[in-house]
Amino acid sequence: MTNMEYTPVESDFVLKDNNDDISIDTNFASQNFWKEVVVRFFNKKSAVMGSILIILIAIFAVIGPSMNEFTFSNQELSQKNMAPRIPFLENFGIFDGGEEMSTTTGSKVINSYVEHGLDNLYYWFGSDMYGRDIWTRCWQGARVSLIIAVAAALIDMIIGMSYGLISGYFGGKTDMVMQRILEVCNGIPRLVIVTLLLLVLRPGMLTIIFALMLTEWVGMSRIARAEMLKLKEQEFVLASRTLGAGSFFIIFKEILPNIVGPIITQVMFSIPTAIFTEAFLSFVGLGIPVPECSLGSLISDGYNCFTTHPYQIVPPIIIMAVLMLSFNLVGDGLREAFDPKMKEM
Repeated sequence: MTNMEYTPVESDFVLKDNNDDISIDTNFASQNFWKEVVVRFFNKKSAVMGSILIILIAIFAVIGPSMNEFTFSNQELSQKNMAPRIPFLENFGIFDGGEEMSTTTGSKVINSYVEHGLDNLYYWFGSDMYGRDIWTRCWQGARVSLIIAVAAALIDMIIGMSYGLISGYFGGKTDMVMQRILEVCNGIPRLVIVTLLLLVLRPGMLTIIFALMLTEWVGMSRIARAEMLKLKEQEFVLASRTLGAGSFFIIFKEILPNIVGPIITQVMFSIPTAIFTEAFLSFVGLGIPVPECSLGSLISDGYNCFTTHPYQIVPPIIIMAVLMLSFNLVGDGLREAFDPKMKEM
């Protein structure tokens, strides 16, 4: 058997079309971190729905009070306790200004618009016991509640985040002293602190923000400290320290960007707590003074006449409930977007 030499031909060097075989799985393709976070967030339908509802409420809080001729503080006693009346819908027999009233002889439907000859007057959410437009007051109250909640949450984030990062980074006696101070602050009931503060200072928006600032930073501090203890021994921190970087440079330039996810998530969860706290204080009369209003004060006003005019308490309750639920949905979506492993827990 003789060895025959093989002479290569041009057809032996044709490129193989194997793009399908060597294609990279798009699920594991290299992507920007923030792009992955956005994709995971928008893949969660409940978080997207919460974001849409927050945006809608924020838009109405901005433009709602100016959508009709009424103001949130204008009183018209001749038009008090008028049921909701909405154009176009009144043609279908709903929101036509009629209200069922209970009397000693039974119940009857009363339409104050017809009785007073107010054919061209419309209160979309009705009017309260002083003749003020509930639609305007609801969105004005939502604006006030949102401003207080967001401002308090951002201030708490700055204070709590800084406190927790510094405590966790330095450790030792510094951490021990700072944590004992935190435990003392956390041991005092928050409602007592806020109530006493509002009794000493003049009630108002700034006073409520200051009161919330003193009580709501503890949770943020603990999260920031836990993340610091987890990251401060990492190689990139050691490298920065070796190159001569100062402590505060490492804390706020090296470690802080790596824990922005949990901090943003905690802020989103703290906003509903601030909304509820402000609403509770306004409900018991320690919140926004008249003629200003918030969702809590509107619920308090509606509660006083709930048995006779129940429609007055419904709009602020729905707005506050939807707002708190939406922030919780967004916070849950952000938590899973920043840490996909949370979805498996």
